[in-house]
Amino acid sequence: MNTLTKNALKNVYIETLGCQMNKSDTERILGILSHFGYQKSEEEKADLVIVNTCSIRKLSEDKAYSKLGVWGKMKESNPNLRIGICGCVAQQEKENLLKKFSYIDLVFGTHNIYELPELIKDLEKENPDGIKNRICAIRDIATPEKEFDIIRSKGINAWLPIMEGCNNFCTYCIVPYTRGRERSRDIETILNEAKKIIKEGYKEITLLGQNVDSYGKNLPDDPKYGKPTFAKLLAELDKLDGNFRIRFTTSYPTDITDEVVETVKNAKKICECFHIPMQSGNDRILKTMNRRYNRAQYSEIVNKIRKEIKDVTITSDFIAGFPSETEDEFKDTISAIKELNLDYSNTASYSPRPITPAGKMTDKFIDKNEKKRRLAILNDTVKEASKKSNINSIGKTYEVLVEKIKEDDEKNENKRIVEGRSRNNKVVHFESQTAQIGDFINVQIKEALTWCLKGEEIK
Repeated sequence: MNTLTKNALKNVYIETLGCQMNKSDTERILGILSHFGYQKSEEEKADLVIVNTCSIRKLSEDKAYSKLGVWGKMKESNPNLRIGICGCVAQQEKENLLKKFSYIDLVFGTHNIYELPELIKDLEKENPDGIKNRICAIRDIATPEKEFDIIRSKGINAWLPIMEGCNNFCTYCIVPYTRGRERSRDIETILNEAKKIIKEGYKEITLLGQNVDSYGKNLPDDPKYGKPTFAKLLAELDKLDGNFRIRFTTSYPTDITDEVVETVKNAKKICECFHIPMQSGNDRILKTMNRRYNRAQYSEIVNKIRKEIKDVTITSDFIAGFPSETEDEFKDTISAIKELNLDYSNTASYSPRPITPAGKMTDKFIDKNEKKRRLAILNDTVKEASKKSNINSIGKTYEVLVEKIKEDDEKNENKRIVEGRSRNNKVVHFESQTAQIGDFINVQIKEALTWCLKGEEIK
């Protein structure tokens, strides 16, 4: 516990960009800093500001640099302000950040969050010459996990990392370079953290990993559980006491085993939802991306899951304008979304990333206006698919976990409108006078919109 008095506490603000893993990392960083005299605060009141970065696309990287620029201006009027950067951009750029931004004090990467106590101590060290330390601490190998509190975001959902890193080396993706190779946490550590989450009152646990289906591959046999696998981990989590749900993301198509599908099918707490990025519907582009499957194999996996699991939702990711993609190859992506009846997909135009093989295919880059046109078509297709999926829900009854409440919703005749999610991850709106955040409510679906459903509470 923090032994400093309340008056001695310092304020920290963290701007988090990017994926759920970054959000989870921020919660861990806040927990670690709380042991060393820091409390979470608003940006304007902070003694230490940190941007937790994402480098999956150039836009995310630019957002980080923009935020650093704002803080640099703040530091001109407050020289004691300490500025830090962590996450994937930090891991990628290393000491170049100290050279590029004279006002940055601390750079640390994705591999050494648990080294923060030593880094903060060095950062705050008073030198005889009065010059403040500037630190760049980037590790190629992850430092061991340590036991610290986790300051989680308020709400009903808690992030629970089960593994980190990726071994796939898709040609467009920088994750293996910024997050490193796959490494899993042991089952007992995950179960203990899950028990704490449940005890703290969270109603939903989302398991995180760049490729959750690879969980356990780098771990030795466990004396209690045998060879750790994702299916075994899911089964053990499903046994835990409490009224809560389990979700997971992200799945790599060819790593989804029959055992995982069977476990989700038979579980009580695991939600019927798979996020399975396809990226392209064309075989040549998939091969150029270094994805280890073709369209037929992806279709077989999706169809198998739909056959085994009732009311399952399958979502995906797609890239428009990958280097050398022709118009006909792009149309294969559009047809795949329709043929596979994908419920929803994240989309993006191709963004060159440093280091990656695709980023060096400069002679094959697609014109930015053409990428923009294709992305618009892709987005329209996703909208149509989402609406079609939602229409199929009309008449069904879903258990909805309440997330938000509008006491007097002007758009709905000032009624008390509740928003939540079904087990298969559909956003549902319904009227209720009694429902509270965190409640599980049965709702019959009456209407389908593009991005959500409307229904009536079953009493």
